[in-house]
Amino acid sequence: MSKRARETLAQVPLFASLSARHLRRVAELCEEQRFMQGATIVRAGDAGDAFYVILQGEAKVVAPSGRVLNRLFPGDVFGEISLLDGGPRTASVVAETPMTVLVLPRRAFFALLEAEPVVAGRILKHVAGLIRRHERSLTA
Repeated sequence: MSKRARETLAQVPLFASLSARHLRRVAELCEEQRFMQGATIVRAGDAGDAFYVILQGEAKVVAPSGRVLNRLFPGDVFGEISLLDGGPRTASVVAETPMTVLVLPRRAFFALLEAEPVVAGRILKHVAGLIRRHERSLTA
């Protein structure tokens, strides 16, 4: 995997606490994919089977109603909830420009977690932090 891919993964909050060795392992599991402008990368309701990191290009996040919820740029990620629980996608992501993304398949990710308990522990700690921040925002 390219140095650019490893550097990008190091900036992803889900992986930021991983060691260089563990980041290399995650990067080795990823594959680069390209999408043309207008391509639907993930579709709302489909089973979540991968996590995506945008290397190049821009996308929009679209609700099932058709409303644009967000815009995504290089360094942004999507599919992290589905990566963890395999549940259905809550929104579609459509390429607004030609795009290059890193794709981390869920099956490969879980194999890594089984082989590297340290990675699993750090990711669980990150998720717990997200839950805590969310709870604080609800009670503030």
